[in-house]
Amino acid sequence: MNYLVLAFTMFFTQFALAQRVVVDHRQAQEAYELLNNIRTNPEEYTKELNLFNLQKIKRTKLNWNKQLAEVAVYRAKDMAKRSYFDHVSPEGFGPNYFIEEAGYKLNPEWLLKRSANNFESIAANRASATAAVKALIIGKESPGYHHRTHLLGMDQWNASLYDIGIGYVECKGAKPYESYLVVIIAKHDW
Repeated sequence: MNYLVLAFTMFFTQFALAQRVVVDHRQAQEAYELLNNIRTNPEEYTKELNLFNLQKIKRTKLNWNKQLAEVAVYRAKDMAKRSYFDHVSPEGFGPNYFIEEAGYKLNPEWLLKRSANNFESIAANRASATAAVKALIIGKESPGYHHRTHLLGMDQWNASLYDIGIGYVECKGAKPYESYLVVIIAKHDW
């Protein structure tokens, strides 16, 4: 009997949480516009985002990609519904797997490890998608500025990426996170 009560409670909790997950496409678009503004005019954001090495920033705009946006929304919703925060799903699948599954063709070498992540930056518990992008670029939670390098194309690999999709979801009252941002910046294998 206790097992049945526990199973029902877990199901109800997951169901209730799933009902509170709200996808906010407008905020995702605002984050996209902000990121392109930062990339094309980083001097404007030097003080606010503590930017340095401005010469390394790839000063080209990223192209919105519907497939990548769908993957980003899926990833954000999945983390919110199942209360985890990681580049790898509980089943062990990483962003590269989900990108390929959505029909965005990747180099087969990028798929050899099912948990591979060459393209994703994530943030949680931010009041807005733009606040999350800024936090990733500032990089206090991620030593080494890895997200900054990814989002601003500051090394050879990340500078070669040109398509972007962003997903932002809110789940008010959820624990431990009330929002999730997923930014996927990738390129096709030509």
